[in-house]
Amino acid sequence: MQTPDDLFPIVYDELRRLAGHLRGPRLGDHATSLVHEAYLRLADQPVVAESPLHFRRIAARAMRFVLVDRARERGSAKRGGDWQRVTLEGLGDGHSDIIDLVDALERLKQADEVAFDVVELRFFGGFSVPETAETLGVAPRTVDRAWRRAKAFLGAALS
Repeated sequence: MQTPDDLFPIVYDELRRLAGHLRGPRLGDHATSLVHEAYLRLADQPVVAESPLHFRRIAARAMRFVLVDRARERGSAKRGGDWQRVTLEGLGDGHSDIIDLVDALERLKQADEVAFDVVELRFFGGFSVPETAETLGVAPRTVDRAWRRAKAFLGAALS
């Protein structure tokens, strides 16, 4: 078993590449800060990883949480912070795309936990099909099927 201090230097470049993939236009050139913030969150917790691959999964989840928190902060500030919110029917809720994605992912997790794990590893973790299969202890074909189910579910949920 290894700690984040042991594994972070090993997977740092790969995490920066992943953060660059996740950042998109909203995050700009802050891939390094995303990786560092995720690391700080992990350093505050008793995290023990079985392998560098397992640590990548843990770090990908931490980066997802950082992105979600940033989106919520932007949404909160943009919508009046601590003002009392009054919604009017038919006007929509105004959530940003990432908040909608998080909500859809939570629904996917309730409906199909394997598909959720595959999305988390493949999209947020940058894992290949074989790496995902190894991490989840399933066959690559199972990963492919779960990936297709997840894309269909999320496509319907976000349309």
